[in-house]
Amino acid sequence: MMRIDIISAVPELLSSPLNISILKRAQTKKKVEIVVHNLRDYAFNKHKQIDDKPFGGEAGMVLKPEPFFECISSLQKERNYDNIIFTTPRGKIFDQKTANKFSLSKNIIIVAGHYKEIDERVREKFATDEISIGNFVLTGGELPALIITDAVVRLIPGVLNDSESALNDSFQNGESIEAPCYTRPAEYNGIKVPDVLLSGNKKEIDKWKDKLSKSLTRKWKKLNNNGEHNG
Repeated sequence: MMRIDIISAVPELLSSPLNISILKRAQTKKKVEIVVHNLRDYAFNKHKQIDDKPFGGEAGMVLKPEPFFECISSLQKERNYDNIIFTTPRGKIFDQKTANKFSLSKNIIIVAGHYKEIDERVREKFATDEISIGNFVLTGGELPALIITDAVVRLIPGVLNDSESALNDSFQNGESIEAPCYTRPAEYNGIKVPDVLLSGNKKEIDKWKDKLSKSLTRKWKKLNNNGEHNG
């Protein structure tokens, strides 16, 4: 069973998404254990202070190193971690290939930043991977942590009811967008499902899907500057 530990200054942001839908089902089926750690529980002083002003006179607040060192070190004493992921704007853009890699891990820590930044010494000491979800600014790393968790967990064998669903998703086969999907009724509001999908001819259906997939992929690349992610 995979274990994912998420360290956050505001763990309340994580509780609901981690306990509904596929993520809840994965935990119930014991395919993954997801544990959220409140950074304040590892603060040293009585006020549970986890941030302070940055050296150098810049604006904003920086998360202090002590709580992170205490939390991560305590987790490492309990088990070995394959990946310690920091969510950060300067990280590698998260993609399906990276999700696939993380899904093969046994134990993962995701460190969600907040405020201006995390003290650099924490990253230097512990980070094995630095991940960004795009070139834009968020209040904190909790949403990226959830995105990484969701993308990884759904790839664990047995999590999805249809074992082929994750394998056929967009981007699972390189930079490729999945063909459009339709379901019943065959006609609604004057709009019909393409005839080929109703034909039962698997060879022609596969050709149609391949053609549409290539067309949508070309459009996606054009929208995103030849495949470059812009947030």
